[in-house]
Amino acid sequence: MDRLHSMRVFSRVIDEGSFAGAARQLNLSAAVVTRLVADLEAHLGARLINRTTRRLALTDTGELYLERVRQILTEVEEAEALASATLAEPRGHLRVLAPPAFAVHQIARHLPKFHSLYPRITLELASPGPVDMVDENYDVTIVQVSREPPDGDFVARLLARSEVITCAAPEYLDRHGRPAHPNDLQEHEAMLPGFSREVTFYRNAQPGNDPAGETMRLVPARPALSTLHNDTLYAAALAGLGIAGLPSYVVENALLDHALERVLPEWRLITLRLYAAMPMRKYVPARTRVFVDFLVQVMGGEECDPWLQAAGSERPSSRQKATLAA
Repeated sequence: MDRLHSMRVFSRVIDEGSFAGAARQLNLSAAVVTRLVADLEAHLGARLINRTTRRLALTDTGELYLERVRQILTEVEEAEALASATLAEPRGHLRVLAPPAFAVHQIARHLPKFHSLYPRITLELASPGPVDMVDENYDVTIVQVSREPPDGDFVARLLARSEVITCAAPEYLDRHGRPAHPNDLQEHEAMLPGFSREVTFYRNAQPGNDPAGETMRLVPARPALSTLHNDTLYAAALAGLGIAGLPSYVVENALLDHALERVLPEWRLITLRLYAAMPMRKYVPARTRVFVDFLVQVMGGEECDPWLQAAGSERPSSRQKATLAA
């Protein structure tokens, strides 16, 4: 029995939550994955996983063993990275976790260029939902936060800032009029994230206590659509359902193509910051390092919104205006 291989399989079964999911990710049959875990349990003389028809659950022994297995696999990866550090061409498999909309509208569009630069790196991109914390099961986590930079036992590099802005299809605005103030939205069809019932607008200010700006809180009378899925809001806005609040990295192309129009351009909703985070290890594999460097390069790596800049829709805050005037 290749014990190291069995450890990798066992760890992946837990990560994926099923034998079938691990088999797909490892390009093995479900029968082989099941046998490898069973052989590992037989070798240890202890059950690691309780199997039911609906779910898998680690035993107490399995939890302790998984913790050590992940430490061992990390050490092995670091040893391999150290041994291959002199290789001219980064290679290997890279696991990345990212918010769905950012994966669709940003990461995917840049992958052809990355692949042409590093053809021997294979990428596994997971985007199950919002990501506001680093997941150590991945080589790189794209974290999206509206507060302070993430803190913990990892290295996080700023990719860019993204404003959540209100926008709508020009056809919708031609029919219903263009709001001049947030209060005018009460007469419009609003589309909101599923968790939000109150919307806060900021003019010439960043969210928080900024005495130079103006804040306006609004409870939409009847949201036409409420969902946690940004791309559903995006599709509905393109179709002309109403006015939506969306991150600039989602709507950049639609603004450039005039498929969407920015509404209330003097007002902002939320400022998001996007970071590429890596577990803090002594030896970072070359494939991880070049992927993060690539993202920083294409996103800008600065405290500005490259997507609104590209669309010609970024407006300076009052502080920026004062700086420019000086």
